[in-house]
Amino acid sequence: MILYLLRRLAVFVLSTAVAGVLVFAFMAVLPGDPAEVALGVNATPEAVAALREQFGTDRPAITQFFDWFGGLVTGDFGTSYVTSSPIGPQIGDRLGVTAVLVLGGMLIALIIAVPAGTFAAVHHRNPLGAVISAFSQVGIAVPAFLAGILLVFVFAVQAQVLPSGGYVPIADDPVEWLRGLLLPWLSLGLVQGAVLTRYVRSAVLDVMREDYLRTARAKGRGRMGALWRHGLRNASIPVITVLGLQLATLLIGAVVVERVFVIPGLGDLLLNGVAGRDLLLVQCVVMVLVVAVLLINLLVDLAYAALDPRLRGAR
Repeated sequence: MILYLLRRLAVFVLSTAVAGVLVFAFMAVLPGDPAEVALGVNATPEAVAALREQFGTDRPAITQFFDWFGGLVTGDFGTSYVTSSPIGPQIGDRLGVTAVLVLGGMLIALIIAVPAGTFAAVHHRNPLGAVISAFSQVGIAVPAFLAGILLVFVFAVQAQVLPSGGYVPIADDPVEWLRGLLLPWLSLGLVQGAVLTRYVRSAVLDVMREDYLRTARAKGRGRMGALWRHGLRNASIPVITVLGLQLATLLIGAVVVERVFVIPGLGDLLLNGVAGRDLLLVQCVVMVLVVAVLLINLLVDLAYAALDPRLRGAR
């Protein structure tokens, strides 16, 4: 188990380093000089050269990379080219908002998918199980931002029971904080819940065909009792893979949803950085998102080891 954990940590560290190189390389080849963008088209060559020296963009690319990546490791994200303010505190404030949004959406997705997918698998020959499968298929085809617009129209415009957008910090007003996040959570959770429902149904169906479940039924356990006692843990292993992928999808999908609901998260910060040509800010936000996805994959691997005793006992 310890060797397995060390191997996964080594893969995580190596993947992070490779991702850092790729992100830096992609941003370096983008057209536009940060100094020229900051000073405008009427800037003199002397002023541009002085600002390049201040930004550090006049140094060799390899030196810039190691300074930037080393700063990320130590928590120093640098200073914005546009606002001249530290990037680290901005990302820290926005990261908490995005994390709450993503985790709330995934919680709603699990609340929908686990019972619905299990019910659809157990009653796959009944019309109600087919109806659940059909609704989940429709939900897969709906993007999260469209679901958000529809929810705004129903609950904010027509019913007028929830705000259409905006964000209130929980320290200022917990009730308004919750009301402001309900529609974004639902827009993410309903779509991802539909996707997870399909995978939960498939995983439970596969487990129900296994010999050990038939043996449990032959010993007198009911269908749901045997499934609960012996099947759900084995069915959860393939679902965890999809759950990790969906968490990464939620993290990226939150970029658009934050813009729809005017939520000051990482997605909003990223789009503002792109619009303002703040390349260092964009580079840092993209790297944070990449590391978050890699960390999710690492947690999925650790969950495998917790659920599958063959991995815990493997040398």
